[in-house]
Amino acid sequence: MAGRMARSRSSANDDEFVRDQVNDTTPMQPAETETGEAVWTVRLVIFLRAMAVLSMMKGLYHWAQITGFIGGEDGAFENQTTQWETATVYFAVIDLVAAVGLWLATPWGAVVWLTTIVSQAVIELMFPAVYGGNMIVLVIALLLLGGYLALAWMAARERPP
Repeated sequence: MAGRMARSRSSANDDEFVRDQVNDTTPMQPAETETGEAVWTVRLVIFLRAMAVLSMMKGLYHWAQITGFIGGEDGAFENQTTQWETATVYFAVIDLVAAVGLWLATPWGAVVWLTTIVSQAVIELMFPAVYGGNMIVLVIALLLLGGYLALAWMAARERPP
């Protein structure tokens, strides 16, 4: 009889404990972020997600150019040079692929994104006839590249050897 009483008290305490845990509204945090050990990794993932959104917008912009949603008759895809058409189709595809990989924070996503950044910089710098050689685009691409490399380096330093 005493065993049953002890079990029922224990069961009641367990139920109360579970209710308290369920009603607790504080968000769960990974142990690493509580101690501050993975700060740079979190910042890198946030940067990658921001670049994913930017890549998605760029890819959709290029598809809008291809399909004729933007640009008048003079700016129509069919009226452009072959080099412009080729570069636009290339960026329409690769930017969307990079966006998926960056959002998932996969290594291949970063590689594809780096390919798009370098490709954009090369086209703007070495082939100005394609998109007009806009140096602002080149500077922004190089700043984003530098930001990624700095964040990746800092995130790699916080990982244990």
